Amino acid sequence: MKDIAEQEVIDIGDMDVEAFNELAAEQGWSDGMPLYVPTEEKVAKFVETVRGDNRPYPPVPPRQIVPTLQSMAANAVMAGCKPEYFPVVAAALRSTLDPEFNLHGTLATTHSCAPMVMVSGPIRQELGINCGSNCFGQGWRSNATIGRALGLMLLNIAGAKPGEMDRSTQGNPAKYTFCFGENQEENPWTPYHVQRGFAATDNVVTVMSGEGPHNLNDHGSTTGDGLLTTFAGGMANPGANTIYGKGPMFVIIGPEHAATLKRDGFTIESIRDELYVRSRVHLSRISKGNLDTYESTGHKPEGDWLRIARNPQDIHITVAGGPGKHSAFIPSFGGTAVTCTRIG
Repeated sequence: MKDIAEQEVIDIGDMDVEAFNELAAEQGWSDGMPLYVPTEEKVAKFVETVRGDNRPYPPVPPRQIVPTLQSMAANAVMAGCKPEYFPVVAAALRSTLDPEFNLHGTLATTHSCAPMVMVSGPIRQELGINCGSNCFGQGWRSNATIGRALGLMLLNIAGAKPGEMDRSTQGNPAKYTFCFGENQEENPWTPYHVQRGFAATDNVVTVMSGEGPHNLNDHGSTTGDGLLTTFAGGMANPGANTIYGKGPMFVIIGPEHAATLKRDGFTIESIRDELYVRSRVHLSRISKGNLDTYESTGHKPEGDWLRIARNPQDIHITVAGGPGKHSAFIPSFGGTAVTCTRIG
């Protein structure tokens, strides 16, 4: 007799939502918030939305289980997704399975990282994904449930149970959900997915294992140069994993800041170059014990400074959010990559 958690189909009879949630909590399927019941009928509707993608999924580490569309769909149903969201969720899982993403490492670390999911392309508007005001926050079913569905799949398929495989010391609210859309309409430069080689008309999901957003507040600067001084100061953080000098990071620029930078002639490339130089951390802000650790792994200071990136290309830049003079810095776990997958 299979353990209930290993069965492909579980007969719950006429179990109501409350009873199902009790069962899910007992079995360790829940993220702690109420779940929808994944009936066979609902799961089948979700599976139909991705029938055109016949590429096999590789085994999901650390459990090394090859996911079925049914098991993936069941988690999306439980998360509260609509069927039309499921292609985004499926693409997000596929992105985490790129070997460069290092899914096993990002799930087992004591760091607080969670999968950041960014959606680009026309599908943002079709699904009502929030790209503007409060795009990292509450109030949007698509954002909330797409990110949550990926988290549930990593819990139930990958096996990232808190305190067992997921060894995060303190965790992070983004582990519940972390999904937003790129604000292409107010991006004065090239959209992120086009930067990565996709067509402007492609629908693309971008995933990185990162911390929650760090606010970059600048209401006083009236020039792009001033804004970059503030951004670099916020990024020069000796407590973020970027201090190890490996792995990617995102700077999500708010539309008002983006307009100022564009007006002053800054491009994506020049912003990267400036932030790479300006975001160094002075050795006076780093303990001797930590510096010894960094040097032992090959990350050595340059004079009295330590860089937070291997090169300017580690700094990924796009635009999201609404009115207001705020941007955001999202450091990554470090031993990971930014991976992109075409949706559908």
